[in-house]
Amino acid sequence: MRLALFEPDIPQNLGAFIRLAACLGVPLDIIEPCGFPVDDKRIRRAAMDYYDLATIVRHASWAAFRTAHLAGRLSERPSGRLVLLSTAGAVPLPEAAFQADDILLLGRESAGVPAEVHDAADLRVRIPLQPGARSLNVALAAAMVLSEGLRQTKGFAQLS
Repeated sequence: MRLALFEPDIPQNLGAFIRLAACLGVPLDIIEPCGFPVDDKRIRRAAMDYYDLATIVRHASWAAFRTAHLAGRLSERPSGRLVLLSTAGAVPLPEAAFQADDILLLGRESAGVPAEVHDAADLRVRIPLQPGARSLNVALAAAMVLSEGLRQTKGFAQLS
């Protein structure tokens, strides 16, 4: 399983994603451009001491990410489904069935993802919320869905 961030807006959330990816041993793809200046020094600062534990792959654009994904170059095995976490997702999280090679894709904090990215997803998952609530923080949503995905696919077994 992998996490992928589409053009993140908030550096602190990027730091939270890096920490999440490092702690759970899940690769993280950052699809640029970001909504803030991004370079290795800034990423290291946001990630604190978790940067060296994380596997991070940066992509210059959505097109570059898609090329790598479709060519199976994101990992040593062919890339899996794109699973978009979206408030407009058709499948509620409790009904979603995950696969070990899924790529969990999260949109911009401010705007989600554009239609072309939404349309490229193989599965669109939403987290059910109380009436009147718009959305969770993107890093919290990622942690919830990643946890469920790892639980379903026995991904926690490799961790101590």
